[in-house]
Amino acid sequence: MKLSVPDYILSLKPYVAGKPLEELEREYGITDAVKLASNENPLGPSPLAINAIQQAVKDLHRYPNGGSYYLSERISNYFGIKKENIILGNGSDDIIAMLARVLLQRGDEAVLPRPSFLFYEIMIRSSGAIPVEVPLKDCLTDLSSMLERIGPKTRLIFLTNPHNPTGALIAKPAMDEFVREIPADLVLIIDEAYIEFVREPNCPRSIDYLDSGKIVVGLRTFSKAYGLAGLRIGYGLMPSFLADILNRIRQPFNVNSLAQAAAIAALDDEAFLQDTIELVSDEMNFIYTSLDDRGIEYLKSQANFLLIRVGKDANEVFENLLKQGVIVRSMTSYGYPDCIRVNVGLHDENVRMLEALDKVL
Repeated sequence: MKLSVPDYILSLKPYVAGKPLEELEREYGITDAVKLASNENPLGPSPLAINAIQQAVKDLHRYPNGGSYYLSERISNYFGIKKENIILGNGSDDIIAMLARVLLQRGDEAVLPRPSFLFYEIMIRSSGAIPVEVPLKDCLTDLSSMLERIGPKTRLIFLTNPHNPTGALIAKPAMDEFVREIPADLVLIIDEAYIEFVREPNCPRSIDYLDSGKIVVGLRTFSKAYGLAGLRIGYGLMPSFLADILNRIRQPFNVNSLAQAAAIAALDDEAFLQDTIELVSDEMNFIYTSLDDRGIEYLKSQANFLLIRVGKDANEVFENLLKQGVIVRSMTSYGYPDCIRVNVGLHDENVRMLEALDKVL
């Protein structure tokens, strides 16, 4: 049977997730593997979030609140903004998909850095639009070149701050100027998945531009610093007129009840968030020092991960580390064939990663 499917859909390459940890252990004959590939929280979820989930389980026969009322209220109070400026999603990916569906048509263009989160390109192309990729410059987002690539067909601009996979931060003066320079009818999406880990005090945040007169969308997630990756929950901060449009096409129950309960509790658990941030900061410094002692190159990062230049084929290093029971991410598909990306784990996990790297290199 032949289906009539647009060419731009058939040309898409699916997002490839890593294999389950248990399957990797079975394949490679290893036990007690250390997973440092997906930028997850090494401390797990907040104890308050776990308790909230346990309390919410008894109501699983009920549909979740379709508008995430109480969570929207909690985020509203957290940022001091109106609920009308907030959209909840099944992960921030859900919001990216909604924005692409609403704002892109066939032949439109979206400007984004290269490399960046692969899902941006998937959603752009799935709308029949064209991704206009601007290479990084010295591993930094090249804002000047991105401005130059804006044309009459441009509808969206994507930035990631801190950037994935480099961990680099766009400085506030540079971001301020970029927002001033973009046309008023474009939508600037700033993905802030790792913003909680930033150690630079003068860090630009999307909410700074909510009333700038430009259409700026900030994407946040509970998957990283808050340790709720398995529940898939994120949110967007944006002008109310755009949030209203997204609400018209949003799935009625796109955020499940356990995720809503856990996210509210996670926002309330400020002590856990601070413990996470301090752990990542301390262990990042430990990894920096350890790599310096070994003479291994790396990029300093404002996120909870870093790029390590291994000086040989990254796929080969990835495979050999797997045999040592350490799971990282090869950056070959991101255009860095001699680099791996490693997220910060617990101290013992980081020591094990470094010892495995010694054997592999």
